[in-house]
Amino acid sequence: MEKGSGTLYLCATPIGNLEDMTFRGVRVLKEAAVIAAEDTRHTRKLLSHFDIHTPLVSYHEHNKAARGPELVARLSAGEDVAVVSDAGLPGISDPGADLVRLALAAGVPVTPVPGANAALAALVASGLDTAMFLFVGFLPRAAKKRRELVASLAELPYTLIFYESPHRLADTLAELTAAFGDRPAVVGRELTKKFEEFAHGPLATLGSRFAAQAPRGEITLVVAGGTGKAAAQDEPQDEPATAVARLVDGGTPKKEAIRRVAAERGLPRREVYQAVVAAEK
Repeated sequence: MEKGSGTLYLCATPIGNLEDMTFRGVRVLKEAAVIAAEDTRHTRKLLSHFDIHTPLVSYHEHNKAARGPELVARLSAGEDVAVVSDAGLPGISDPGADLVRLALAAGVPVTPVPGANAALAALVASGLDTAMFLFVGFLPRAAKKRRELVASLAELPYTLIFYESPHRLADTLAELTAAFGDRPAVVGRELTKKFEEFAHGPLATLGSRFAAQAPRGEITLVVAGGTGKAAAQDEPQDEPATAVARLVDGGTPKKEAIRRVAAERGLPRREVYQAVVAAEK
């Protein structure tokens, strides 16, 4: 009798606190034929902690085109495959979603093994509306694409959830303030870990705080939804050099003023700096 296909298990892993690993997750990782991991070195530490000895293979953004079909072939041959990300649910801001599509196209059953997730953890602790929300994830790095996406989000009534790196947080908060207005927001930092922190406040206030002292650790940003009215004003903006001068007159150091104006307008810092130098000649 021909053996049926295996099952692709999407296994959540802790986002910081190892106690958040579920009993079912441990069992699935032990029983699978292979574990596909975003970073095998990182996952090996988790497996060691829970005394799991299942073979590991790497599956990440740079090898998914070749490794994905290999994993689907093993699934089709009857092996169970567990896929994990570095933290949280695979398929959220990682290539696990591509493997799911390949498996479904091949007729392979896909089963989620739920657990920790940074976006939902931050949302439920934020105090903002949880009835309707939109997960945005990481904003594009390219300035034009980022501006376009942020502008498209400005009037949506949904609570917005972003992932951001600590060194870019202040710039992102400034850019969102310019596009959305000074609406309520929450910065969740190091969720479930020893130094977990939630910073509540208007976007501009949070922007000033984290511009003065850059945060450390993993960041999840939750922002209140729009009210249906565009936050950006129709009046023409000052020239970048004028905006910088106004901030400097108010006591903001020139370097910080340039950074803030560049972030608010989605401009390269060098362009704003050159405009300031030209205005000072």
